[in-house]
Amino acid sequence: MTPLTDTERGYTITHTFDAPRELVWQAWTRPEHFAVWFGTAEVPMLDVELDVRPGGEWTGRMLYEGDEIPWRGIYREVVEPERLVVDMADGGSQEYETLTMTLTPLDDGRTEMVLRQTGHMTDEQYEDAKIGTLAFVEAMDDLLITLKERHD
Repeated sequence: MTPLTDTERGYTITHTFDAPRELVWQAWTRPEHFAVWFGTAEVPMLDVELDVRPGGEWTGRMLYEGDEIPWRGIYREVVEPERLVVDMADGGSQEYETLTMTLTPLDDGRTEMVLRQTGHMTDEQYEDAKIGTLAFVEAMDDLLITLKERHD
């Protein structure tokens, strides 16, 4: 396997949610929803604040195995309800990772999400991050089932 260059380093996840694009967008942009899936039920996210606009910031605290991990980020691009680009960092890291999330509505009412994370981590760190992000996506699936039931 050839190592990735810094400009290519990262991972991409493509996932289809059984929910309309507007609900998936809300899961990303409303603090009460974001706190449910970002971290999952086993890793609570507290004090989530989202200022969803270009240049706006987001913050929150994750409780993981008895430790508190602060998170922060800056929204670089916001195109409602189809695209977010967010620089983010956890803990004491001074280096940001970039998440690019694109939502595409499908003809059957579902939504395809393409999520790309890029930045400074090693290939091994990206493999671990991808596993964590897949858990977040699974938690978002569960949240969206509940939101869709309320919406219908």
